[in-house]
Amino acid sequence: MRLTPDPADSTSSAPVVVPHLVLDVREDGTLTATLNRHPVAAPEDVGAWRRAMFAQIIDHVTHDRAIPVRVTVHEVDGSTFTDILPAAKRPTPKPETNSQPEPEWTKRPSKRRRGVDPIEVDGGDGFIAGEDIAVALIVAHTDATPDGRARALIDPQVVTATKADEVVLVGRVSGTIAVRGLA
Repeated sequence: MRLTPDPADSTSSAPVVVPHLVLDVREDGTLTATLNRHPVAAPEDVGAWRRAMFAQIIDHVTHDRAIPVRVTVHEVDGSTFTDILPAAKRPTPKPETNSQPEPEWTKRPSKRRRGVDPIEVDGGDGFIAGEDIAVALIVAHTDATPDGRARALIDPQVVTATKADEVVLVGRVSGTIAVRGLA
């Protein structure tokens, strides 16, 4: 009878300890960032971390989302938000085959297709500036604006192909959820 797992049996690439990023927001909108209690300095050309740079800070400490991270945000008003952001899955190259091409609507939407105007969805207030916003059907992600609003541009071909009539915007850190009609 084995009481301890064999490390060779593990298929998980998750670290045993998830790094902890703490962001303390100041009155002037700047942030102090610490990773596992060690200060995270802003790049020299930036000067100081700002609210609008939330996504850049996350990318910086996770090496472009290569590892998961636990994030705690301490707001000026005393409120605290905590979330665990998973590592981004890197697409694995598929071997070329002579099978049918992937349907256009299943591909990651581009910034803008020529001749097709995107559908704009205003998510309202309540998001944290710069936070990652999930756009569900889920066809895309967007970042919150510096004033904490969310705006998503959705390819109409995706909406038509999925016959969707609503979209959900989810703030990954704030937990804010906004449901909007597409009509």
